[in-house]
Amino acid sequence: MTFHDTRPFSELGHDVRLERLAEVAVKVGLGLQRGQELVMTAPLDALPLARAITEQAYRAGASLVTTLYTDELASLIRFTHAPDEAFDHAPAWLYEGMAAAFRSGAARLAIAGDDPSLLAGQDPEKVARANRARSKAYMPALELIAGFAINWTIVPASTPAWARAVFNGEPDEVAVPKLWEAIFAASRVDREDPVEAWRRHNAELRARTEHLNGKNYRALRFRGPGTDLEVGLADDHEWHGGATTAGNGIVCNANIPTEEVFTTPHKLRVSGTVTSTKPLSYQGTVIEEIRVRFEEGRIVDAASRTGQEVLAKVLDTDEGARRLGEVALVPNSSPISQSGLLFYSTLFDENAASHIALGQAYSKCIRGGLSMSEEALVERGCNRSLIHIDWMIGSAEIDVDGIAADGTAEPVMRRGEWAD
Repeated sequence: MTFHDTRPFSELGHDVRLERLAEVAVKVGLGLQRGQELVMTAPLDALPLARAITEQAYRAGASLVTTLYTDELASLIRFTHAPDEAFDHAPAWLYEGMAAAFRSGAARLAIAGDDPSLLAGQDPEKVARANRARSKAYMPALELIAGFAINWTIVPASTPAWARAVFNGEPDEVAVPKLWEAIFAASRVDREDPVEAWRRHNAELRARTEHLNGKNYRALRFRGPGTDLEVGLADDHEWHGGATTAGNGIVCNANIPTEEVFTTPHKLRVSGTVTSTKPLSYQGTVIEEIRVRFEEGRIVDAASRTGQEVLAKVLDTDEGARRLGEVALVPNSSPISQSGLLFYSTLFDENAASHIALGQAYSKCIRGGLSMSEEALVERGCNRSLIHIDWMIGSAEIDVDGIAADGTAEPVMRRGEWAD
């Protein structure tokens, strides 16, 4: 199967469509190189896509593909039957092994398709402890991923639990195919030549980042219903979006799909109030209508309509969990936003709206950051944390201004769209 198939996408069978998505994941998402290993994680319900990606990876010359599968039912069994002390444990040996693989040159691919509400009925204290233990154990690998030392990507798969959340009330046989259609469209695999479509899209995102880098704003100000937030930007910050060159020299697209341009805030220079515009699905809990207030970069008040206990536990993960590690701009006219769907998945919903992220900053969003020491990055305002959690603050009612070094403001977005 190649992208030279001239049949209309509507005439292609599901297996062929999966092959297209798999090839985009390997060629566009990862930029996988001949002789490179691949470490992949996937939910059990994504097995067909994982196998298609494995085939495409070997066709691209992968030396070895290792896939780790997750079982959501097993996760629920843990919360039902495991002893209390078990929730302070995570397989550090596994994540240390993944970090070792990355240091030796392996690429990383994650298939996303989890049940957004898997742990909604579980004890928030146990959920928080389990998440904290996992975050600590995962840090050696996360630092290499967040620092873009390696080429990595995340791609979606339609699973029954996720599809039921998106298309509430629809039977699985209807909801799962409908979610697949949305995934194929957002991932551009329904185009005649998906790789070329991604080349053009990446060029558009690159032009936007070059424009913002030329402006070199000191801060961004978001204003709209429930929001009046000033996000100071890190010293020597740099905007990125779409394709990026990892520290190993390989060009990759970290998210399939992606519509955002993003950079690093200064962890001490965020102030004001902000209200989420879409629900946040975090580790099996849906957190809706988040409202927080920042002072000197730190969240000092926080509330939400649902999932407040989990939100509180997240904010107490560590000192950096109450500070920002990312700010991103996405126009309301993005294809994912215009689909009208709420995906209950950060991979999609963050590409439907401008957003901020609590926790770990991306060192690549500092000029020369990939080669800087930890101390140098912190000096420029980079936040450090065990978490990195995106939540959406943009909509058709939100305006964004860029604040120059002299304090003057100019429009960046108006009613959710680019002002220029």
